[in-house]
Amino acid sequence: MAYRMDLPAELSQIHSTFHVSQLRKLLVDDSTLVPLEDIQVDDSLNYIERPIAILDRRTKALKNKEVELVKVQWLHRMGLKWNWEPEDEMREHYPELFPDSTAGFDDEV
Repeated sequence: MAYRMDLPAELSQIHSTFHVSQLRKLLVDDSTLVPLEDIQVDDSLNYIERPIAILDRRTKALKNKEVELVKVQWLHRMGLKWNWEPEDEMREHYPELFPDSTAGFDDEV
């Protein structure tokens, strides 16, 4: 089952039919509203979430290895505004969040 939605003119590039599994009940709360001008989409019209900062670090022990995790704060995330992500993946996709710890020590002997 699908629903066709009446979208504002600013969202005319987005397909207006949604499967019911993609829809959620919305309880209006002004703190959860995101201004349309702040929403960014890529060439495929996918919503882009950007990380803002690394809030914390921890190590998760698995059976055969340990995984380094970072607590990431996201821009425009609805509900929970942070989550734990693998550090190596975050370093690969968002290196700007990890300032080089050796910077400034090159001229020391």
